[in-house]
Amino acid sequence: MGFFEKYLTLWVAICIVIGVSLGYFFSNAFQVIGNIQLAKINLPVAALIWLMIIPMMIKIDLKALKEVKQFSRGIGVTLFVNWAVKPFSMALLGWLFIGYLFKPYLPQDQIESYIAGLIILAAAPCTAMVFVWSNLMDGEPHFTLSQVALNDVIMIFLFAPIVGLLLGLSSITVPWDTLFLSVIIYIVIPLIIANCWRNILLRQEEGKQKLEVTIKKITPFSLSALLTTLILLFGFQGIQIITNPITILLLSIPIFIQVIFNSGLAYLLNLFVGSPHCVAGPSALIGASNFFELAVATAIVLFGFESGAALATVVGVLVEVPIMLVAVFIVNNTREWYVKKS
Repeated sequence: MGFFEKYLTLWVAICIVIGVSLGYFFSNAFQVIGNIQLAKINLPVAALIWLMIIPMMIKIDLKALKEVKQFSRGIGVTLFVNWAVKPFSMALLGWLFIGYLFKPYLPQDQIESYIAGLIILAAAPCTAMVFVWSNLMDGEPHFTLSQVALNDVIMIFLFAPIVGLLLGLSSITVPWDTLFLSVIIYIVIPLIIANCWRNILLRQEEGKQKLEVTIKKITPFSLSALLTTLILLFGFQGIQIITNPITILLLSIPIFIQVIFNSGLAYLLNLFVGSPHCVAGPSALIGASNFFELAVATAIVLFGFESGAALATVVGVLVEVPIMLVAVFIVNNTREWYVKKS
């Protein structure tokens, strides 16, 4: 495990503190950065996300989709949780907690926007961070790789329709052109660039070695972009986070329940269908975590930097990493469940 992954919680915590502090004391500067847009796409955020996920995506061999048959039970469970359960359960939790139970304690003009942010967050299955979670619990690497590749392909076609459907049910006007543009910019283009780059390297003499060297060289840029993105995202919401701590707490509750529910469901379903632990673990973690880079970017594009939707997705980042580390701990300490069954 690398130095960054080993102290992931610490780096995230430091980024949160730095971002919130800078956003609170230098809010005007962050507003200027927020207004650097082209076709409603924030250019600094787009550049950072590309820099962050392309080095992750270059590790993905799309040919790994052929490995799906080998891990069909785990793949089936993860796809079921990712696409048939998670977006809809999050929408349900959003409507229940934000739209009903917590409604009197939240800004009334942001209720629908908060719910929209939660839906967007849940509709984007995790990609880049999956490798980190799988690493932390000794997951089967070929399963993780094939699952990520499959999720990327499915997300290209299903992310926008699912978000549009659920936002429509929430009585929110859906800007379909912007939503599809987000999918193209934050999934399709980086995936094409990364795959072409990977293929060019592999076609050269000693291609695999060159690929490994390239990944090693560009990984620090990816990690730096991740840290900078977190600072930027929390900076955009710095004033809201400091002035509305109750809002942050209330938004975190449905996200917490969603992560625990979906990871637990995937983990137990894998036990039921007979998957090995090295598949069940990453399946549970993939099934619960989110592609927060895409979610935050989409929320910003659709509703703006200072919207409740953007805040909800940022809270997702705040809540998810600590919870996922707890989930890793639980998965690692229940390995005997699978040993006894086998």
